[in-house]
Amino acid sequence: MVHRVGIIGLGTVGSRFVEQFNNHSEFELVAAWDMDPTACSIHEGSVNLRSGADEVIADSDLVYIAVPPHHHHDYVMRCVAADTAIFCEKPLGIDLVSSRELVHAVADSGLPAGVNFVFGAAPSARELQRKVANKELGEVTRVDLRLHFAQWPRAWHEKAQWLRLRDQGGWIREVASHFIFLAARLIGPITMESGDVYFEDGPTGALCEQIGLARFASNSTPFTLAGTSRGVGPDVVDLTIRGTRGSIRIWDWYRLQQADGDEWVDLFQSDRDVLGANAYTAQLDQLDLMMEGKEHTIATFAEALSVQESVEELLAT
Repeated sequence: MVHRVGIIGLGTVGSRFVEQFNNHSEFELVAAWDMDPTACSIHEGSVNLRSGADEVIADSDLVYIAVPPHHHHDYVMRCVAADTAIFCEKPLGIDLVSSRELVHAVADSGLPAGVNFVFGAAPSARELQRKVANKELGEVTRVDLRLHFAQWPRAWHEKAQWLRLRDQGGWIREVASHFIFLAARLIGPITMESGDVYFEDGPTGALCEQIGLARFASNSTPFTLAGTSRGVGPDVVDLTIRGTRGSIRIWDWYRLQQADGDEWVDLFQSDRDVLGANAYTAQLDQLDLMMEGKEHTIATFAEALSVQESVEELLAT
């Protein structure tokens, strides 16, 4: 069954999904809208543009909510009221009280609903999870996340300058959250033991974090985060899982490497662009399963809330 999908929000990520939905055989992109007329005009001819969010919801079986976090609560609740399935961007929100309301509302509705954490379906994450579950690395001894962004927001986020502000942006919410989600799937629920965040303009300023350090733990496995922004050099995105017989890491988002000795060996030979495209296709494949009421790996609203709780606890330190 082909699912009629609409998009609310045509910024950086929403625009990317215009192409993804148009190229996937199980989805028909029927409607889209953004409050910015310029963002809408860019997509004239590639999608049926509507005059408001409610029109998009009315026309669709599923709505992808791709707006900044402050607006997620409003549009998710409108979808619930209209009995329309939901695919929401992460983070679920900024305010934990309102996000908890969303989790309850979505659960009570019984609607198909999920959150766009890319590692819910990316081949790199699925293979990593398989190896950990099968104990191919032995017992997991620790998980380490290392991040660095020479420029934040990154160049391709130029139109999303809200990401540079701490009220709803920052790379801990935008990037670290993906890996906190994956870590929880790997080692179980995590709690923060200690954290430290540095803001260039002080604790009461407006700019997002420049340094973030944290130590988390599950029932048996330590998980550390060390992240920075600003400073010349290549970006670093590296989640390493170390075991008693070997280690494995996701780096540069979609690449996967394993080390049984002193050297890392690539497990996927495709280049990054191909791996990225495969990750988006896999996400929509799982989204199709969600819509069909079948078993799927899309992040749940409850999982997204758990990630948000960890992120906001760290940012508040």
